[in-house]
Formats: sequence, C-alpha cells, structure tokens
Amino acid sequence: MKLSTFTYPASHRTPIASLPLKDPARTLLILFGPSRLLDSPEPVHTVLAAYAGAAVIGCSSSGEIFGTQVQDDTLVAGLLEFDSTTVRTASAKVADQSHSFEAAQTIANQLHDPTLRGVLVLSDGLGVNGSDLIRGLNSVLPAHVVVTGGLAGDGDRFKHTWVLQGGQPVSGYVTAVGFYGSAVRLTHGSKGGWDLFGPERLITRSRGNILYELNHKPALQLYKDYLGELASGLPGTALHFPLAIRRQQGDAKHLVRTILAIDEADQSLTFAGDLPEGAYAQFMRANFDNLIQGASDAATAAATAKAAATPTLSIAISCVGRRIVLGERTEEEVEAAFDMLPTGAAQIGFYSYGEISPYATGHCDLHNQTMTLTTISEAA
Repeated sequence: MKLSTFTYPASHRTPIASLPLKDPARTLLILFGPSRLLDSPEPVHTVLAAYAGAAVIGCSSSGEIFGTQVQDDTLVAGLLEFDSTTVRTASAKVADQSHSFEAAQTIANQLHDPTLRGVLVLSDGLGVNGSDLIRGLNSVLPAHVVVTGGLAGDGDRFKHTWVLQGGQPVSGYVTAVGFYGSAVRLTHGSKGGWDLFGPERLITRSRGNILYELNHKPALQLYKDYLGELASGLPGTALHFPLAIRRQQGDAKHLVRTILAIDEADQSLTFAGDLPEGAYAQFMRANFDNLIQGASDAATAAATAKAAATPTLSIAISCVGRRIVLGERTEEEVEAAFDMLPTGAAQIGFYSYGEISPYATGHCDLHNQTMTLTTISEAA
C-alpha cells in the first residue's frame, strides 16, 4: 500500500498537478475541511481534480488534524493506494432526522458483501440522529465488520455541516466507504477522560435524542442551574458538561452524549444521540490530564504494534467539546495519540459532533466527547 498525506489551504484556488493513480478502483482519498466550504467548494474541486477516478469521502470539521497539529481553514487529505484491497462508496439522503435509520440501512445494503471487512462512515452532523444511524448500520452489517467514523462538525456555531457526495460538499447526507478483501487491516480505539459528578438522575421523559425531564424536572432548567453564568452561552457552553448515559445502575458501560440544541419553549435539550426513558444520566466535567490520557489510551487500543510492517494511516476523530475545553492544550491530545501509533504511521482527522466506533469489539456505538481512532493498513 502507498500512503501520502497533505494539506491544502481552504482559501486557495491554485491547481494541483494531476497525479497518475496506479489503480483508481483501489484508491481512496479522504478529506476534512472547514464548514464554510459548503458555500465555497472550489478548493475541494481543485483537490479532487488532481485525483480523478479515486473513491472519495470527506466532511466538514470543527478543526482539522494533521500529524500532531490542529488547524483551521485547511483541507487535510489522506491518499491510500492499496495493492489488493478494493473500496466502494455509498451515500443516502436524510430528509429529516426521522429517516436516519432507513438511510443507514440503505448504505449498509449498498456496501454489504461477503468480502466486506470494514466501513468508514461520515454523516451530516446536525440533521441526522446518530443513534438511529448506528442502529440502522448494525441491523444490516455483521458484527465482524469494523464500523467507525464520525458526525461532521461546525465549530461551536451549530449552523451547517457537510459531507462529500458526488464530489460536492452537501448537507443532509450520510456517506460511507467499504473496504473489501482479506488484506486490509482495520483497528480502532475510543476513550473519553471526563470526570463524573453529581447524582445520577432517571430520564423520566424523552423522545429519541430530545431530553425533556430528569427526575421529573425540566432538563433545560436543570442544565442552566449547573452552568450558572455559563448558561447564557448555550448550547455551546454545554460542551463543557456532557451527560454520561447508562441503561441501568450497575452497568459498567457509559455512553457520553453532547448537546446540539436547546428549546426554551418546552425546556428541552437535543443531543447527538438518543437518551432512552428509564436510563440514567449523570453530569460530566473536564479533567485536563484525563482528557489527554484518554487520547493516548484510544491510540493504544488502536495500535497493534509499535513498528508497522506496512504504511499505516490513523484517522483521529475527536469531539469539538474536547477542543473547546482543552483550549491551548488541544494539540497535547493529538500528540498523545500520535505517540502511541506504530512507528512511521501518518495521522489525519477532524473535530466532530459525534464519534462512531465499537465500544470494545463487535457492533459500533455512537460516542460523544471521546477521542476515537481508526488505523488503516494492508498486509504485505
């Protein structure tokens, strides 16, 4: 496998010299860039023109990751030219969040094949119910198929996001690429690092990813009580205080949920994933050192060896809430992840509105406020 990574300023229009591809059917181009490219897509078109024929997948970010750096207003790219692995893309439109499950099933059915080994999913970050997306994928794809990815970002603005569909940045779509054949190697890791605080509360009223009541009290008012003077900055300031969800008390598995929107009229909070009635929710807050250690732990889980036999690309997807909380220390989590990767590995990625990865093994889950890594390589 041949691997290269590069950056292209999102404000440039300078053409890139067209590069011949050994086999377009075995070539994948991955792009991450700022949300403003939805309205000014010329830089995307410039990059794609240089790699005509390659399968392409990409999305908007809340900050781009390149190596050990976190950048803004830049397209970051990874080009994978496989020796024997084939790739195939799929996409589905999501008219509104209620169609998320069906869109995921459509994509999974398009990609499903006995030789399918893994799927990288990139979704609109605002118009898709992440939990329904996961359920749709898992309803079709077998557990041995590694499914990872993330929800596109738009910083702390929460206005619009995009994914690449037909070579064009568009909103309201879910896209994916499948990896086929026995040679491809896909590993993954996902860790948080947030501290739990306060009592667990029963989710007494919710609908899908909309939370109305905790312990029969209005969810938005409860959140405002905790945020204090930070409440005026909602929903952005809620990124400092995600919720940990578990199905029942005593369950060791927590899934973290991040706020995407608020509704003053009905005192509700809209999250990136579902909050089922009868589950338990607990507030979380940042512990800087633990957040950085979480990134390192995620990379440790994804890395199978310190020395890579073949080129390895790590795709790092971290939640925008982590970036906002870490501030000037953000690059420390990217460096911590990179340090644990196989020697010679390359890393690209983005800050997201949600991360997709198995909790440990098996079917995938939707995560928020984690650092999630996927490594892609090919057997020699």
